[in-house]
Amino acid sequence: MLRIIPFTCFILLTVLATSCFKEDDLISPHVPGNYITDTIPLTDTYKYQVFYSLSDSNAVGTHLKDNWDLGFEALPLGWRVILNSSCFMKSAYLNGQQFGSAVDTAGAVWQFNPSDGTADSLAIGNWFTVTGSDTVGLNRLLVIDRGIVFNGNPRGFCQLVVDRLTNGIYYFRIAELNGSNPRSFSIAKNQNVNHVLFSISNPSTVISEPLRSSWDLQFTQYTTLLYTDAGAPYPYLVTGVLINPLIVEVAVDSLTPFSNVDFELAQKMDFSKNSDRIGYHWKRYDFDAGSYTVNPDIVYVVRDTKGFLYKFRFIGFYKFRNNKLEKGYPSFEYQKL
Repeated sequence: MLRIIPFTCFILLTVLATSCFKEDDLISPHVPGNYITDTIPLTDTYKYQVFYSLSDSNAVGTHLKDNWDLGFEALPLGWRVILNSSCFMKSAYLNGQQFGSAVDTAGAVWQFNPSDGTADSLAIGNWFTVTGSDTVGLNRLLVIDRGIVFNGNPRGFCQLVVDRLTNGIYYFRIAELNGSNPRSFSIAKNQNVNHVLFSISNPSTVISEPLRSSWDLQFTQYTTLLYTDAGAPYPYLVTGVLINPLIVEVAVDSLTPFSNVDFELAQKMDFSKNSDRIGYHWKRYDFDAGSYTVNPDIVYVVRDTKGFLYKFRFIGFYKFRNNKLEKGYPSFEYQKL
């Protein structure tokens, strides 16, 4: 005989059955941060290097761009020696010439640090061979063109030989171009920074890079390669932004409006750790007007040292000072996604 379950019993059974299953956890929507605007005072001579933290909305380090010459890589396995490209420095190896003697630079093949940070094409390059546990120099003589100071005056030349890297300490020699005043130096790694900086003019002065984990962007002049209409490369000094390449990475979008770039879109973008991924292309020089214009339609998405995503764009390059507009004050806005 077919039995009919009363309707009230059916409801009770349904409630009991569904109560045995755990409800899905609700996912909170991703809430972006506030919009932040800021300005970096490089000044009209671009004389400063400024290290900036997005999470702190603040500069965490500032120094004159020409107060150092050489940067010694500080990572545990690091060995690279870089030039201060903000001063348009370059170097060349001289064959058959000796440290401490007058040198001839005729025919020298000058090299610049690539602005993207490519490790295998640094100006000083592979200066060593490995012997046992020591990194021993090849006794190759480098001549260093120290470039220019912020007002355009030349900084002069010097000789350099990197001798060895032992137990986290670099040993090297420097002399004047004519071989006079030879000096030996050592500089220890500091594994909390990217590079330990050294000044040839003031070797006893300590120039500190900010802690590696404390900064995302570096506002500075730097040397990059441009190309003629015929495709020939030539080095040029530009003003822009380099990233902290060991941690920070950047994606670029010039099609999506700034207001429409959100967390979901940012996660799908292609990121790069090239040092000059932001670079200088966010502005251009108008020769007719004799001034720079900024393109606010270029959107950069920055993954910072803490792993957070920010959308970022430039909105200006001038500041009203001394009754006139003065270049060298890049302003920008950004938002944590």
